[in-house]
Amino acid sequence: MLSKPLALSSALWDPSQKGEHTSVFPSIMVFKRPQVSALRSYTRGFKSGHERLHKGRPIMLGNLLCANQGPKKDVTTRKQEAYPQNVDLPPMLPKKKKKPYPIPIKKLKQAAREDKKRAEMNIEKPLDPPKNGILVPDLIPIAYEVLDAWKVLIKGVAQLLHVIPVYACSECSEVHVAQTGHHIQNCLGRTSSSRRSFHSWVKGSITDVIVPIESYHLYDPFGRRIKHDTRFEYDRIPAVVELCIQAGVEIPEYPSRRRIRPVRMIGKKVIDRGGFVVEPKPWRSTNSSSLVDLDTYGAYGRFPPPPSSDVARIAQETMDAYEIVRWGVEKLMRKYTVKACGYCSEVHVGPWGHNVKLCGEFKHQWRDGKHGWQDATVDEVFPANYVWHAQDPKGPPLRGALKRFYGKAPAVVEVCMQAGAQIPVKYKPMMRLDIVVPESEEARLVA
Repeated sequence: MLSKPLALSSALWDPSQKGEHTSVFPSIMVFKRPQVSALRSYTRGFKSGHERLHKGRPIMLGNLLCANQGPKKDVTTRKQEAYPQNVDLPPMLPKKKKKPYPIPIKKLKQAAREDKKRAEMNIEKPLDPPKNGILVPDLIPIAYEVLDAWKVLIKGVAQLLHVIPVYACSECSEVHVAQTGHHIQNCLGRTSSSRRSFHSWVKGSITDVIVPIESYHLYDPFGRRIKHDTRFEYDRIPAVVELCIQAGVEIPEYPSRRRIRPVRMIGKKVIDRGGFVVEPKPWRSTNSSSLVDLDTYGAYGRFPPPPSSDVARIAQETMDAYEIVRWGVEKLMRKYTVKACGYCSEVHVGPWGHNVKLCGEFKHQWRDGKHGWQDATVDEVFPANYVWHAQDPKGPPLRGALKRFYGKAPAVVEVCMQAGAQIPVKYKPMMRLDIVVPESEEARLVA
């Protein structure tokens, strides 16, 4: 910030002291301004007291006093912090390494020490709803809202897939929303070396846009754990639906135990869970239409193509439903416990994980196939599935040489945007809408 020059009285400066600057103000600096011609260009700058502006030319016109004023705050600073221009693309987590803990390990150890110390003193562990099995009344309407938005999301994406083309790689999990697949060489499939890491594109489905994350449905989350031999006695339903059921949603086909007396624990031991009850058998019928709307399986064939005049409206409703589901899941997970495997994509909604030995990721032999349970994040329960953003879906395919100029967006957001929906502001920095993609010859000239 440039300082404002103020006139200095001749009484404050002694001409006999050459090359030295004196001032009666401790925080004020005096500097000299040389006499220059108006036709001659020069650069102004601050100089210390022992330096002269023009060596060998002690010509002076006058003196100026600079008072340091505080930097003025930019009125746009708050807006730029809330909505940055560009953000980094989501990182790719290595498969040969465990996922990072959402909660710092120091806090986990500190909480474990406190529980152990309280258990040694035979003091009951304080549990608040819903940690003690009691529902939270304020979250029941949110659970119903999330479930309704989940149905709208499935229906909207299934209808938009009749209009917006989606491609998926047959060898890896890459998805692209455009008229043709991109030419970025980042395939990690088994036969990618023979294709020079180019993708093998096939027509995508709704499961490529909405990643199906399933969980075991439990009648009593605080009851007996699911063992490997009894895993077929429990239904597998979407994790979002199971989270809503445990938060208070009543579905007759998927009953859940509603407690009146709280669960009591000392350390890690449950001392009072209200006794074990006979769990109802899993629901196996396929005649109910209410359960079909909760799953993405066969959704593309259930809903016909929409009229061209309704595409923009359906896209906006789908975009709003996606935001409601993501907001609701995040709010429910602040209270209700959801566990995720630190190595694979398995998710379990409940206070502790199950004992099914189906983990086949990094070092699963050392764990006998058991999952490494830790606290789950929103992206593990409701994955965003980021895809490359195509500024011109009908234009030439994206190229690997210009990859650093492209942005990314969740697959649902990209589909809705190409269908005519308004995109929320929080997705625009990652989509890099303000970056002009150069030609291939111009890319090497960009710094």
